[in-house]
Amino acid sequence: MSPTRRTFLIGGGAGVGLVVAWGIWPRRYAPNLATIPGETGFGAWLKIGADGHVTVAVPQLEHGQGVYTALPQIVADELGADWRTVGVEAASINPLYANPLALDELFESTLIHVPESVEMTVARRGALIVTGGSTSVRMFEDDCRTAGAAARALLCKAAARRWDVVWTDCAVDAGFVTHGTQRLRFADFAAAAAAETIPDPLPIGVQGAGKLVGRSLPRLDVPAKVDGSAGFAGDIRLPDMVHAAIRQGPIGDARLIGVDRAAADRIRGVLTVVETPLWVAAIATTGWAAQRALDALAPRFASDAPLPDSAGIARSLSDALAKPGQRIAAVGDLGTLLDGAGVVTADYTAAPGVHAALETTSATAAWRDGRLELWLPTAAPAAARAAAAKVAGISESAVVIHPTLAGGGFGATLDPLVAEQAALLAMRLKRPVSLVWSRGEDNAHDRFRPPAHARLRARLSSNGAIAAWHAAIAAPATGHALARRLLPGAGWALGTGDPYAVAGAQPPYRIPALRIDHHPAEIGVPTGHLRGGAHGYTAFFTESFVDELAQVAGTEPLSYRIGMLGGDARLARCLTTVAALGGWSGGAAGSGQGIACHSFRGSHIAVLAEAELANGRPRVARLVAAVDCGRTINPDLVLQQIEGGLIFGLAHALGASTGITAERSDVRGLAGLALPRLADTPDIVVEIVRSDEPPGGVGELGVPAVAPAIANALHAATGIRLRHLPLRR
Repeated sequence: MSPTRRTFLIGGGAGVGLVVAWGIWPRRYAPNLATIPGETGFGAWLKIGADGHVTVAVPQLEHGQGVYTALPQIVADELGADWRTVGVEAASINPLYANPLALDELFESTLIHVPESVEMTVARRGALIVTGGSTSVRMFEDDCRTAGAAARALLCKAAARRWDVVWTDCAVDAGFVTHGTQRLRFADFAAAAAAETIPDPLPIGVQGAGKLVGRSLPRLDVPAKVDGSAGFAGDIRLPDMVHAAIRQGPIGDARLIGVDRAAADRIRGVLTVVETPLWVAAIATTGWAAQRALDALAPRFASDAPLPDSAGIARSLSDALAKPGQRIAAVGDLGTLLDGAGVVTADYTAAPGVHAALETTSATAAWRDGRLELWLPTAAPAAARAAAAKVAGISESAVVIHPTLAGGGFGATLDPLVAEQAALLAMRLKRPVSLVWSRGEDNAHDRFRPPAHARLRARLSSNGAIAAWHAAIAAPATGHALARRLLPGAGWALGTGDPYAVAGAQPPYRIPALRIDHHPAEIGVPTGHLRGGAHGYTAFFTESFVDELAQVAGTEPLSYRIGMLGGDARLARCLTTVAALGGWSGGAAGSGQGIACHSFRGSHIAVLAEAELANGRPRVARLVAAVDCGRTINPDLVLQQIEGGLIFGLAHALGASTGITAERSDVRGLAGLALPRLADTPDIVVEIVRSDEPPGGVGELGVPAVAPAIANALHAATGIRLRHLPLRR
């Protein structure tokens, strides 16, 4: 849709500020951006205060990825603002901020029965406000640019009226409207600007705009995080507030059958105990007292179903592979190409992945004056509101979500479970309550990245290229589960297969005959989205197997990949760049070098790793990455996300996993996750390939290619092929 003045929600007011927003959504969705004295509300994205401050409302969760900087930077770029005056606040739930792109990217087209036009309607009407799938900039760049440009045009028209000049001759410069030697601060005539009409067509990137995008401007969220004033859910303090510690039953259908209340009552500061069929919570004056009381309660749970464990999960995956799979992708006709002798076959496995965010699951809730308020880091605020309203027995209009910053999350904040628990406690106690899960509880009841078992088969042509490829992957239908949690009632839109479960399994190479099959497995363990999604294990399967095929073909791994890329110049450039930057030696035996690549969310990456086995454990000395993510809004944010993604990928290549024994996770604290420490962190080099293509996703891009690059490096160093994630002998 081309922007016109009819697609904007602009209104006048008596205040001395200005709020401008792009209302490309239907007019029945009114903006609800809160304003204070000195600000006038006109829309949903941008407001200018009487003191000159510019505040941008951001509907995406800030969990370290920098969205609280990237989106305001786009708005400020078009507005012509002074970056030193720009601030940010969390947007309220509103269909104006719906993110339909997440339906495709986060769910990996799991909703296969939804046409694009219906998908947009579903997202808007359901207020699908989701942070995930590396979609923030790609979804909202146009909205932010249009909001900034609209405000700029209004300001220029108001200034031109005062100066009696043509408004298109005016320009903006660091918070001022200028015309020759004349200058006016935005704040001095914001109210007058609100009375102007938006021109049609709207001018984009003119009149002095375009000075901020592409620069590494300081992050807006860093000062508050440095001085401690940043607000996280566990920091919320309300009058008469109490603290809660929770213990849930083991994985599966466990139900609470008993607690030792007398023992808990002996703990100083304990106020009460709340029991439900699925969990028990100790309520006290402090979090420490609540946790001590919870331990004293010694909750007992019972289950009627078989107890999930690692051996049972492995059997379930193997059994699923033995059954017919559901075709997710196909190219050409495999026919009998994978029958008979000469077929290369390998099995790969991945254990459950743990989120292990620095901030454990937490929320604060208060029921007062007929309204339920929740403070929590949520990547799906509408889903959290709906879940809280349901357990509280009230309408969603009576629930207010106050989004807080998140200390990581990595996908865990998509789940609304903690909102349900905090809401139920607040309603029963009739007092504000802060609920913080312990680290053990966080690990034990994580929505794990699903375990998977892949069987890969390929036949090579006479020149060594891949002629036929088949990937059969057994994994839980996590995409279906995720869609049901975020879109209640979406069962009608789910197909028989789950593209999410095998996302990223189709190689980027030109293979004449190819098939990707998903074999759904019921493992009895809840799974969810973790940074990178299924790409975190499918890229490991694919790029490790490609290395095996290169060895069978007797070809050097880098040239083997490039030779099969065909016209994918962007990924080929990443491969050649990382090879030159990292001093690629050909991956020869004893070199300890491995290479891997992946295309993801509209972006491309190649990773070179240098690794060895030290005392039987993998040790990574160096990671080099070349990235093509299109145009960059803030190069420093891209660099931070790629470096963070590489470390995250390293963590899941070497650890960040747990086994399951008798319905309980084997790892209860950070110590057992083998997360990389500073001493374990390799030398990291990142090259951002210059590109004029539209921005691609960045937040998850650094993760998938790390594990296969390390596995390939370890094979080059030792001759041992490691086919299990996390990597182990």
